[in-house]
Amino acid sequence: MDKYAIIDIGGNQLRVEPGRFHDVRHFISKIDTLGSDAKISMNRVLLIRNGSEVDIGHPWLADAVVTGRILHNCFEKKLVIQKIHSKKKTRRIRGYRENRIRLVIESICICKKDTNIR
Repeated sequence: MDKYAIIDIGGNQLRVEPGRFHDVRHFISKIDTLGSDAKISMNRVLLIRNGSEVDIGHPWLADAVVTGRILHNCFEKKLVIQKIHSKKKTRRIRGYRENRIRLVIESICICKKDTNIR
């Protein structure tokens, strides 16, 4: 696609396009009260590309908004952590799985203000 944005969400920088879904870190503390199909808007937009036009923020674009919709919670693949002490004959196995939120991006917009001095 010729329109995309780079946003800062959940501690990561993510390239998003309208109509695609993405898995991001659990960044909302009250996801159970919002539930699925909740609309969210993100204003930490670092870059927007629309065709051949590129807008870069320092650090963020002032009037840019990326809107999306939460689909559901999901989990990453489980990481298995093993600690083995060979001489002591002890083993410990732990598992870790991070919470993720699957969301779909609906629109990317930048609202440029007219700065005509009269």
